[in-house]
Amino acid sequence: MQTPGLKIGTRSSALAMAQAEETRSRLMAAHGLSETEIEIVPMSTAGDRIQDRALSEIGGKGLFTEEIENALLQGRIDIAVHSTKDMPTLLPEGLYLSAYLEREDPRDAFVGRTCARLTDLPQGAIVGSSSLRRQAQIRHIRPDLKVITFRGNVNSRLRKLEEGQVDGTFLAFAGLKRLGLEHVVTELMDIDRFLPAPGQGAITIESRIGDARIDALLKPLNHVETSIRLACERAFLARLDGSCRTPIAGLAQIEGEVLYFSGMILTPDGAVVHQVRMQGALAEARALGEEAADHLKIKAGAEFFTSWS
Repeated sequence: MQTPGLKIGTRSSALAMAQAEETRSRLMAAHGLSETEIEIVPMSTAGDRIQDRALSEIGGKGLFTEEIENALLQGRIDIAVHSTKDMPTLLPEGLYLSAYLEREDPRDAFVGRTCARLTDLPQGAIVGSSSLRRQAQIRHIRPDLKVITFRGNVNSRLRKLEEGQVDGTFLAFAGLKRLGLEHVVTELMDIDRFLPAPGQGAITIESRIGDARIDALLKPLNHVETSIRLACERAFLARLDGSCRTPIAGLAQIEGEVLYFSGMILTPDGAVVHQVRMQGALAEARALGEEAADHLKIKAGAEFFTSWS
């Protein structure tokens, strides 16, 4: 299928560009296209430009998508490539998540400067993270540590770590793998102990609703198992009204014909944690995520969520 001038919009960070390159490679392989027929258009977003404040203070996840989505709606690009965990659950009218590439390892990776493991850090050590979910889980496991907001792309955070600004930090293992940086990991966190963010490790493609040409191009790229898992996780997130202001973790996994889901909500200080584990049919992925969220709402009680506001 020939489609001259296909344009992929993406953030301009090294990781975002790697994800766009992967998408281009898959499109080329699926349709016999040449590299020159698919242009990658790097774009600056507010989330990339504003580095001195936590996302929760300046608008949340949409700061990484707004400029790219505007370009998509205006027809200046044909598709947008994102990290799924960065995507708000409510998208602009006329856009949808039309494909998911096969998910990478969703686990979190600890990168320690002087100690290899989170539990080995001395009392009062400094750990940096920009994620409220990670901050809350760190505080839950090690309430004695000093947890600070630590923004920037992967390479800048690793540089700050090397400079001694913090004693350790957390990054998505999938992102490190895509950048060929697996070697920096000092501890790969067990999912049962440190639950990842909904959507972590998965690349998603956003496009215009009703664009038949683009839908046909993307259909071979969509990984069905990943789509099922993400339908569950994003339904869980949406039901809890999840944003960058809320410490929420969730992961769906498939074994045979059964979908298993683990979810967690925490107070920002990590002092109170509620967890849920459920299973269901693959065809009921979205309903399973919503049911898990409803279970946690009842379990935690309305007063729990006042700490999120």
